[in-house]
Amino acid sequence: MAADDLDVLQIGQGPPVLLIHGSIVGAELTWRRQRELAERWRLIIPNRPGFGESPAGERGDFETEAPRFAELLGDSAHLVGHSYGGVIALLAAALRPESVRSLVVSEPGCLRLAAGNPAVDEMIQNGDRLFADPEMIPTKDFLRLFRGGVGSAYETPAELPEALARSVELLKRERPPWEAEIPTAELASASFPKLVVSGDHSPAFEAVCDALAERIGAERAVVPGRGHTIPATGDSYNRLVEGFFSRVEPRTAKSSAVRGPD
Repeated sequence: MAADDLDVLQIGQGPPVLLIHGSIVGAELTWRRQRELAERWRLIIPNRPGFGESPAGERGDFETEAPRFAELLGDSAHLVGHSYGGVIALLAAALRPESVRSLVVSEPGCLRLAAGNPAVDEMIQNGDRLFADPEMIPTKDFLRLFRGGVGSAYETPAELPEALARSVELLKRERPPWEAEIPTAELASASFPKLVVSGDHSPAFEAVCDALAERIGAERAVVPGRGHTIPATGDSYNRLVEGFFSRVEPRTAKSSAVRGPD
């Protein structure tokens, strides 16, 4: 599957911002509170394979998805990823650093960056047990366990809507994000600014975000209020990322002027 096969919504005017969602819920729900940014930014909002109208692949896999999302950067865009989408964003940024204006990730699932921290090791162990034989776990129980493990703010209903049940089936086949090898050295050497965001709800995710920020030379921020579901904080998250983009824009424009035409 190429990037052209993905279901992509583009709204707004201004510098481009590519938003990559995580597991279970697609682009529309993940980024619903960010649509107001379209007043000042051109939002590129794709659905990962299997979500929205994007055709499903054999399984969700950060390694095979990252090149597709890297294509969507075009010549230059701000890159934002949440949760599993944060892992994809990190890999995509390393694939095409020359096309990244800035990088923002919130609680990416690259847990092994902080391996050795007791809370992180426990989260990895729990995840390994959950994904060891997912088809043996009823769909609703699997969703409840997964959401409880990551600290999602979404509630699991007594009866799962058909679309949500399909998303859980995608999740069961998804390659665990803690298997990702994040190219931290390449990202650290890249010139674009980076920001790592956590939700102040999980010692494990705080440790992962601290480790990632240190290794890639990123700014570090905390947006509490919605657990792992950080984009759902709305105004708090939007002010943070928009302020970060705005600080970067003059620098990006200056760099483009120095480079001159291709």
